[in-house]
Amino acid sequence: MKPIIILTLLVQFCQSGLNAQEKSVNYYVEAALESSPLLKDYGYQVLSNQIDSLRIRANFQPIVSGNSVNSYAPVINGWGYDNAVTNGANISALVGVTQKISSRQNLQNQYDAVRLQNEELRVKGKISQQDLKKNVTSQYITAYGIYQELAFNQEMEDLLKQEEGLLKKLTERGVYRQTDYLTFIVTLQQERVNIQQIRQQYQNEFATLNYLCGLRDTSFTELQAPVLDAVPVPDLENTVFYHQFEVDSLRLHNSDEQIDFSYKPKLSWYADAGYLSSLMYLPFKNFGTSVGFNLTVPIYDGHQRKMQHDKIAIAEQTRVAYRDFYKAQYGQQVEQLLQQLDDAARIIEQSTEQLRFARGLIDANRKLLETGDARIADYIIAIGNYLSAKHSITRNTVTKLQIINQLNYWNRK
Repeated sequence: MKPIIILTLLVQFCQSGLNAQEKSVNYYVEAALESSPLLKDYGYQVLSNQIDSLRIRANFQPIVSGNSVNSYAPVINGWGYDNAVTNGANISALVGVTQKISSRQNLQNQYDAVRLQNEELRVKGKISQQDLKKNVTSQYITAYGIYQELAFNQEMEDLLKQEEGLLKKLTERGVYRQTDYLTFIVTLQQERVNIQQIRQQYQNEFATLNYLCGLRDTSFTELQAPVLDAVPVPDLENTVFYHQFEVDSLRLHNSDEQIDFSYKPKLSWYADAGYLSSLMYLPFKNFGTSVGFNLTVPIYDGHQRKMQHDKIAIAEQTRVAYRDFYKAQYGQQVEQLLQQLDDAARIIEQSTEQLRFARGLIDANRKLLETGDARIADYIIAIGNYLSAKHSITRNTVTKLQIINQLNYWNRK
């Protein structure tokens, strides 16, 4: 009983190992999103902008600083700096407080600028996620399609190997000519060569898939059939791709307002306290304090304000032109993809019907081969028709999945 138990456990272990090798498209998409440095970069930039928002608030808070300026200008034998200018000596040790005074609208405008930067980063992050999902899924579908070709070519090799022994016996008995048998052997060998080429191609595509996802995996892994459902494509205005144009518009409007705020009068107050003395008269009494304010009023700068507004207006016109062109492309591309999806489904249906007849023809020829009533050339032609129909179904299934992947790309809100 022990050998039987051990054998059973080994079989179960091997089956579990094989099942563990099967990976779905979601596994690779999640791995790519997890390892993408670009998506992490966008997240870090959002955190950095949050610090900038705090710095804006801090910039308009009272700023305390300590300052000390000390100088001595001696006059020797009548030679030296004029004491009226230098006071002979200047000693200062002050603690000062300054604060900019700004309107609430100006502060809000600067906060909005940071908020819009974060919103732009979030939009870019979502679009980058869609790009990454689409690319990984597309590569997965390509690799899966080649794996399916490998699978049914191996199926055909097994089918030909089963007939090899029978045909050899019939040839030795004189039922079939030696040349017919050699033709069959050449077909079998060609099929084996095709399998090796397809296997190598699959390994290359599988390596590319892992490269896109940031994974290191050189094993021969079976890919699960990708389950992709075509979700109805929303209007462009309801997608993240259109939202990027809206954010650009808000950013331009924010920059336009900031130009006006930069030309507003600027007011700040200051206060200091400490020791300030020239050491000329009662220096021990030169402790004190002072307060004041600074006011800057822009008067004329050569019409630079208007020039900056004109640049913003030109940028807005550029944005509108890109938006309108993008809308036209979006509608045309979606319609084209839907038409291609219908065409692929129709070809798959026709090829499936052809496959059914080709399979029936192979089975009929196999029975005739056993009795020596079929021509080997006809049997090989039937196999070729079967392979052609299988290839057509696989290619168009891959095409259908790629189109669904493209359509689902536009669904991100």
